[in-house]
Amino acid sequence: MQESLQTKIDALPHLPGVYQFFDAKGTIIYIGKAKNLKKRVSSYFVKTPDSPKTAILVRQIVDIRYIVVKTENDALLLESNLIKRFLPRYNLMLKYGTTYPYLCITKEDFPRVFKTRKTLPDCELFGPYSIAGTLNALLELIKTIYPVRSCKLPLTEESIAKKRYKLCLEYHIKNCRGVCCGLQSKADYNAMISDIRTIAKGHSHIVEKYLLDNIKILSEQLRFEEAQRLKEKYDAIREYRQKTVITTQSDATLDVFSFDTDQTTVYINMLRVVNGSIIQSNTIEYKKNIEEVDGEVFSSGIAELREKYASEARQIVVPFVPEFTIDGVEYIVPKRDYKKELLDLSYRNVLQYKKDKYTQAQKLNTNQRNYALMNEIREMLHLDNMPHTIEMFDNSHTAGDEAVAACVVFRNLRPLKEQYRKYIIKSDGGGDDYASMKEVINRRYSRMISEGSKLPDLILADGGKGQVSAVRSVLEALGIAVPVAGLAKNDKHRTNELIFDDKVIGLKPQDSVFKFFTKMQDEVHRFAITFHRDKRSKKQVASELDDIKNIGETTKKTLLQHFKSVERIKKADFDELEKIIGKNRAKILISHFGNYSDSK
Repeated sequence: MQESLQTKIDALPHLPGVYQFFDAKGTIIYIGKAKNLKKRVSSYFVKTPDSPKTAILVRQIVDIRYIVVKTENDALLLESNLIKRFLPRYNLMLKYGTTYPYLCITKEDFPRVFKTRKTLPDCELFGPYSIAGTLNALLELIKTIYPVRSCKLPLTEESIAKKRYKLCLEYHIKNCRGVCCGLQSKADYNAMISDIRTIAKGHSHIVEKYLLDNIKILSEQLRFEEAQRLKEKYDAIREYRQKTVITTQSDATLDVFSFDTDQTTVYINMLRVVNGSIIQSNTIEYKKNIEEVDGEVFSSGIAELREKYASEARQIVVPFVPEFTIDGVEYIVPKRDYKKELLDLSYRNVLQYKKDKYTQAQKLNTNQRNYALMNEIREMLHLDNMPHTIEMFDNSHTAGDEAVAACVVFRNLRPLKEQYRKYIIKSDGGGDDYASMKEVINRRYSRMISEGSKLPDLILADGGKGQVSAVRSVLEALGIAVPVAGLAKNDKHRTNELIFDDKVIGLKPQDSVFKFFTKMQDEVHRFAITFHRDKRSKKQVASELDDIKNIGETTKKTLLQHFKSVERIKKADFDELEKIIGKNRAKILISHFGNYSDSK
């Protein structure tokens, strides 16, 4: 460890805070939170890392900075904010499920309300809604008692005053109150939007109570028709709640969290319970870039989801107490009663999410799966473009003799065999793998430039930093800016690292990116070895037959097809040879092999 780094570690306080690791370029590569900064940061350096990724991270640390905070809760929130801002390479990557829909309320003078699966600008999103039918039931409620506009007209008070629009069919079938023609005031319209927003946040009981109180007042005033209209709205909201929520034995407001994990991902589910009713469920994923403690990841997920839904619940039901506490919040680890049932329900949602994810992956067609994997490669290597075309090179020779090279091409992660290329190394240094690689790269891409062919999106070399540097040097000389990576092997001759941009990326055998890269590696190795063997075999045959004058390719092929080997041709007598290739060529062979006396 560098002396300056050790000095900084020694100076760390025994206080809660957030620490930042920097690499040699001054880039933040990891941000972490700690209840005790000195103990947590020191733990990275006092023992051998448990995983290759953590080991790679530690090797790259050249500077440490920290921020001291008052409480564990402050550390939790500050870490989340800093990670979102700087996106460090080795931190957990948060993934929200994109398959679930949201309720969208636009930020217009006269907002629209609709269902969406996309994150839209200038829009309030409520959700996602993972409980089947919840969002559809909410939209049905809105349509029944809050007839907001569905048109996309750019409505403003000025444009309405100028009478630019006409009433449409939606007004006549009572799905809209004609706000575009001034038949409904802005205040009344926004009051409907306010009710919708309140219900979407899970507080339908507030609207329900408001309606019930007004029904009583109107009834006392003998305004029965108005009371009946409110009663219809009240009944609609009650029906909505019965359709979409599960009612507990208590009217408590609390959050329920559970989680499950595999080797690469942590799944965290949140159930929101408001006044005794489950009003929302959502599961998020954290992609682990280094080995993280489950308690820390769980804490991050709780903070993330509570912030996302602006939860103010003072009680949180969990399977265990997380490492980081939240100010003013009580953690409950239930053993029985309805809270244990809620925790079990949350865990079942996590398992169902994992199952659904697997099922969806199985149903995806090859193109979709390949696109997802290409995007994973792009994110892993921080490529500007999607790697639709990837080319990989490998050399093969026998102690420097019969040196050859091969190039395989994959388009959209599928082998494009008509684009495969074989190369006979022309330079004298056939045993120099770097020189051979430079020659092949130069031949390949100088020709593609001259022909105006489209260059690949990524080039792979079967080798480590030396091979990658060799490829880069040629590309730079040709003025080509194509990303280059290398697949390096360990001392057991097993691929375990990806060399890219002067960095070492650890690969795990279970990762889909590793499986694809090794598939390409096996393919280019097979192609190169096969070509090398064929060339070597042809040379062995050529040494016996190709030097014989007046024995051409056709005759040689005929002889080998019949006798199967040169040794058998040597042992054949004149009569046998004459039947196969004729009298004159039989004499030539007999003479060449030294048994002319046997000829007639």
